Amino acid sequence: MVTPQLPEPAEPHRPPPPAGWRRTAARLPSHLFRMGLGPLFRGRLLLLVHTGRVSGLARRTTVEVVESTVTDGRHCWTVASGFGPGADWYRNLVRTPQATVQVGRRFHVVTAEFVAAEEGGELMTRYAARHPALAHRLCSYLGYDVDGSTDGYRRAGESIPFVRLIAGSPRAGSPPASRPR
Repeated sequence: MVTPQLPEPAEPHRPPPPAGWRRTAARLPSHLFRMGLGPLFRGRLLLLVHTGRVSGLARRTTVEVVESTVTDGRHCWTVASGFGPGADWYRNLVRTPQATVQVGRRFHVVTAEFVAAEEGGELMTRYAARHPALAHRLCSYLGYDVDGSTDGYRRAGESIPFVRLIAGSPRAGSPPASRPR
C-alpha cells in the first residue's frame, strides 16, 4: 500500500526588490549614513559594506537590526534578509563573510555568521514582542500569514534567513563563521 505524501508547505511569495522611486527611497538611508547622519537611526539600521561576489568591489546596503547584543565582549548585530537567500548582500556574505558595518558614526569590522532556522524563529518572536505592529506589517509584506501569536511569528522566522554580524576578528582556535542553512 502506498502512503500518500502531503505536499510541503509552499514558500511565501516574497516581493521583488524595490524598483523605480521605491528603490530610490530604499537607498536614502545609505546616503544619510555616508553624509554622517547615521545617528538619526538610533541603532535600528546599520550600513553594511560588503564585497561583491562577482565584481570584488565594495557594495553598500542598509539593513534593519533585528537584535543587538554584546557576547564575549564583542558587539553582535543580527539582521534579516527579507527578500530571502537570493538577496545580493546575503549572497555576497555567503561568498565573503568578512565585512564592515557602520552603526551611527562608528565603523566595525565584522564576520557574518548564518543563523539556524530554529534560532531564527526565536529571534522573530523576540522582535515581534518588541515591535508588534511593525513585525505584523513586515511579515504580511513578505508573504507570511501570521495571526499575531508567538507560534505564527516563530514559523515565519524559521524561514527568514538571519545573519549575525560579529565585531572583531575571530579568536584563535575558534571555528570559522558558519555557512547558511
